[in-house]
Amino acid sequence: MKINVQSVNFNADQKLILFIESRLSKLEKYFDKITNVDVFLKVQNTRSPENKITEILLHVPGDDIMVKKMNKKFEEGVDEGVNAVRRCLKKRKEKLLTYA
Repeated sequence: MKINVQSVNFNADQKLILFIESRLSKLEKYFDKITNVDVFLKVQNTRSPENKITEILLHVPGDDIMVKKMNKKFEEGVDEGVNAVRRCLKKRKEKLLTYA
């Protein structure tokens, strides 16, 4: 699984990138046919403290899974996004097993 992290309008530090890679690498336990993952980190210019947008685009054979979260910190967005993707992967795997 290839993980691609893109930060828009800012430079993400290495600690954040390693955190993202460690969280996303755990998804292979739930679905082993993930080809690659694109993570987009954006900062929205608003007065709200929840201005950090995390988008996770997961490429699996046949379809893509997209999750978008807005939080105060990128780490929170990644955690919530990974949990949402994990639920989607479990549903997808169950669906594939019923047809097999």
